[in-house]
Amino acid sequence: MTTIETERLAVETTSYLQRFTVNFEYPVVFTRGVFRSDNPALVTTIARLEPHHRHRCLVFVDEGLLAVRPSLCEEIRTYFTHHRDRLELIAPPLTVPGGEKIKNDLFHIEWMMGLVFDHRLDRHSFILAVGGGAVLDAVGLVAATSHRGIRLVRVPTTVLAQNDSGVGVKNAVNLRGSKNFVGTFAPPFAVLNDFDFIELLPPRDKIAGMAEAVKVALIRDREFFLWLERNGAALATFEPGAMRYMIRRCAELHMQQIALGGDPFETGSARPLDFGHWAAHKLESLTRHHLRHGEAVAIGIALDTRYSVLAGLLAPGAEERVCALLELLGFRLWNPALTARLPDGTLALLDGLREFREHLGGELTITLLAELGRGVEVHAMDTKLVEDAIAWLAAREHL
Repeated sequence: MTTIETERLAVETTSYLQRFTVNFEYPVVFTRGVFRSDNPALVTTIARLEPHHRHRCLVFVDEGLLAVRPSLCEEIRTYFTHHRDRLELIAPPLTVPGGEKIKNDLFHIEWMMGLVFDHRLDRHSFILAVGGGAVLDAVGLVAATSHRGIRLVRVPTTVLAQNDSGVGVKNAVNLRGSKNFVGTFAPPFAVLNDFDFIELLPPRDKIAGMAEAVKVALIRDREFFLWLERNGAALATFEPGAMRYMIRRCAELHMQQIALGGDPFETGSARPLDFGHWAAHKLESLTRHHLRHGEAVAIGIALDTRYSVLAGLLAPGAEERVCALLELLGFRLWNPALTARLPDGTLALLDGLREFREHLGGELTITLLAELGRGVEVHAMDTKLVEDAIAWLAAREHL
């Protein structure tokens, strides 16, 4: 082979490492009466970057919320009329299904996207999502993917949404029974938590949201866990001051993890804020969502806390404290789905470990407890210990 032929066949490879940093920031506001005309929180938040513009807004409202506050759409229209110099409501507030219904059928996503298209929203327009976590998830997905990102303002109206999912950076819906299969990481433009909405919730929904407070306290803040123990009775009776502090502190801890945990978009293999969730997500699907998310999380917390003891990570007796708190708050720590079996005889719940790893990718990483207030990551779960932990919960249920 000649020199010329060698040069002709040689492949030249050049690599460039592209690197840039994007800073994200968004206000999380705690208020009351967010749609009262004399409350400037919403209009000030929307107009904070362009105070002299008139901002076009499309509003989606959780239909479950309207069942207990039927005047809400009129309140929203009145608010926008009062602030018409800076806000434009481009259509009457639009009602969407709440709960898993909006997340289980992609029709709702396509319908909302069609409205965004028909009303000619652009990337400087605003989409407002008013409702529980499922509505925030679905509307957030629409906002994040229309025009590659329209400004989203979340107005969470449940305990679970105000203290956890509503202040985070995730949006998602389900596909073929797989929890949050279709989704994005997209920080909102702003979050406005209105405590008045909490007072409208039925007891079951108030209770369900407290599971995330117990979760984040157990993995991040021992003092908060001790506060929850001391104030368990007040929370169980929904004392307003205790509820407000619990929601705010829980939200703060979630925000700290997102900002300072080093992996806000979960590019690694760990999801520390999902303590108890590998089992919870599977329990939700096994019960066809008869278990609320928070109720399933409470069971997952109890299961993984007992597992932590059985694995020698957590001092014996700590699991009793955790379960006692959860039960005081109003949770039942048992569901027959825990013992459901697949046709081959294996525990159906264990499939949640596979789904958990697939959802994130990489190595299986489960957060367990080293002590109350400190999580620890493991990369394998002993099937026998999982079954033993389930048996322990069954025994507690039948005491």
